[in-house]
Amino acid sequence: MQGICLLGRSSELFPTFVPIMVLEAKDIHKSYGPLEILKGVNLEIPKGEILSIVGKSGAGKSTLLHILGTLDWADRGEMTIAGQRIKALNANQLAAFRNQHIGFVFQFHHLLPEFTALENVCIPGYIQRKSDAAVKRRAEELLDYLGLHDRLTHKPMQLSGGEQQRVAVARALVNQPDIIFADEPTGNLDSSASKDLHQLIRQLRDDYGQTFVIVTHNKELAELSDRCLEMKDGLLV
Repeated sequence: MQGICLLGRSSELFPTFVPIMVLEAKDIHKSYGPLEILKGVNLEIPKGEILSIVGKSGAGKSTLLHILGTLDWADRGEMTIAGQRIKALNANQLAAFRNQHIGFVFQFHHLLPEFTALENVCIPGYIQRKSDAAVKRRAEELLDYLGLHDRLTHKPMQLSGGEQQRVAVARALVNQPDIIFADEPTGNLDSSASKDLHQLIRQLRDDYGQTFVIVTHNKELAELSDRCLEMKDGLLV
């Protein structure tokens, strides 16, 4: 994890390491009708951390992930991502912020079947209105880094499940987001592809300082994270 070193008169010999917080959430509440799902969640995520959230089905893990990823609104509470107070953004501003600062990886990849691997990865960059050449160069570099340099022109149905998930990871990374949210990223993969994805996530953190928040039932993936929290009774334990 990265941070800043604060030096003062009393800290010259023992500097204080202060981590850079990518995300801060305070007192997050969410209900659906009379059913209270989140009951005051507090969370801080420093840059470069791999955080896993585990818990029983229906505990509210995905609900929390959607709120942290700005795909849904909390009923009450405050959240800041990359220094931006989320409630201060209108709908259009939030969509633009999400595209620039947040990446997503889902269980079922959500690749567009009519587009090639390269075209799927390029889409978030095109939405941000970057130049075609710059977006394609970045996408090609990512796919090469992820071991897919010979799959650029393949469409999703021509790729294995593990390859499709790597394309989804490249798509999440193409705009160089501050944080990536992954919802059961190994849930649709066999054990070999799951292990490859575990290693890839750690490699991305080590090589690029990438921050991940992962909702998972995969015990091995959770244990490889820097920190693992359990969602229980509407709170993170």
